[in-house]
Amino acid sequence: MLRAIIEEVLLFVLPFCIFAGYLVVKRRNPFDVEHWSPHAFRLAVAGLVLVILILAVEGFLTQRSRGAYEPPHMENGVLIPGRFR
Repeated sequence: MLRAIIEEVLLFVLPFCIFAGYLVVKRRNPFDVEHWSPHAFRLAVAGLVLVILILAVEGFLTQRSRGAYEPPHMENGVLIPGRFR
């Protein structure tokens, strides 16, 4: 679960990182607020759209398991992992 949250946070931050890279290439200080102020709202919206788009694509393309789930159990002293039948 933590991995999924970290992935979504990184996707949200991606437009900000790209813009910071753009500022560095243009030889401007990326820590100066005057460069970020006019673009902060658009970057946040771009990050949210990116996260929502990736979540929708994952929802449509994720492999679905059909059948019953068999939980982990012991057979002859050996642990059999859970699986879908």
